[in-house]
Amino acid sequence: MSRAQKVMTNLLALADIRINGVRPWDIQVHDQRFFGRVLASGTLGFGESYMDGWWDCDALDEMCCRAIRAELEKRFELRLPNLLALLTALLTNQQTSRRSRKVGRLHYDLSNDFFEAMLDPNMQYSCALFAEGDDLASAQLRKLDWICERLRLRPGLRLLDIGCGWGGLARHAARQYGCQVVGITISEEQFRYAQRWCRGLDVEIQLCDYREVTERFDRVVSVGMVEHVGYKNYRTYMQAAARSLGENGLFLCQGICGNFSRFHTDPWITRYIFPNSMVPSVAQLTRAAEGVFIVEDVKNIGPNYDPTLLAWEENFRRARPHFADRYGERFRRMWRFYLLSCAGAFRARSLQVFSILFSKKGAAIESRVRDQRQAASSSRTAVLEPKALLLGTP
Repeated sequence: MSRAQKVMTNLLALADIRINGVRPWDIQVHDQRFFGRVLASGTLGFGESYMDGWWDCDALDEMCCRAIRAELEKRFELRLPNLLALLTALLTNQQTSRRSRKVGRLHYDLSNDFFEAMLDPNMQYSCALFAEGDDLASAQLRKLDWICERLRLRPGLRLLDIGCGWGGLARHAARQYGCQVVGITISEEQFRYAQRWCRGLDVEIQLCDYREVTERFDRVVSVGMVEHVGYKNYRTYMQAAARSLGENGLFLCQGICGNFSRFHTDPWITRYIFPNSMVPSVAQLTRAAEGVFIVEDVKNIGPNYDPTLLAWEENFRRARPHFADRYGERFRRMWRFYLLSCAGAFRARSLQVFSILFSKKGAAIESRVRDQRQAASSSRTAVLEPKALLLGTP
């Protein structure tokens, strides 16, 4: 047994993961170069060696969950790919208006039929909201209604959807809540799909960056987009949302957050899945909002992302034969590693999904409380607080 194999075997044992073991979360090594590659390159080498077929794992999500809970990634923080990622993030702004479009070209523009096969009928590429008995479609519809209710949408309001994806939320807000919606995206494929899908509704889809919006709205929403903003732009992001919002408006920012502030993303995710991405912390977002917004409410629906990702992976696996010739085996392994490793991260609770409701001056919240007081007075029932919201965690 080589020194690299001994070191890796001992490290994985800390997470109760065995080399060539019989349990579903044990790793089956096919190429002995795996050990040295991971020790040299950390998580980048771990993911790339899986893509190359050097190892396999039946329950890849559970293996990643165990490794994260054992904090094995901290053993590789000083490896070269991590140091280069940190230096790049500190020295340059990787999420400028020009650079921000890279993730659109490389990820979201893969193909609309590919994402149609993987996602739910509302084309939601963000965390669903599950209740007992829900399938993916029901859970994503529940999420859409939950977002619209948090924003207190009603007929006649103008809504800006920053990072509108394929237009699912914009379409839902227009059809079910009577809103006039403007959705923006940096993905050309999403732009064309959303335009076609929302045709006939009071929805306008624009191909632009959030920094380019000049109109004013009653509500602003951003779901699953803040991960592409970058720590050097969080303040600009908040100011852009505020500039687009009327004085009595609300801004809902919902996205993946880490448990502590970071300044760069995992090198494998950056190289193969989301170029120039960066997972913020709640502290980074609320600090960027100081003096711009009032924080009205914060909800964590992160536990729902594990079953969301597993549902996507099941759909991807089922649709695989239709895309095998187009994308190939290495892509299949890359995409499986992406979905299941992320599921493991959410199961380990190292990642969260925070839904943060902001107001500019608290006016919309005060109006709601005043209406509740009037209703309570007329019925002689003191109901002053909003009804508790379902978070999908039994």
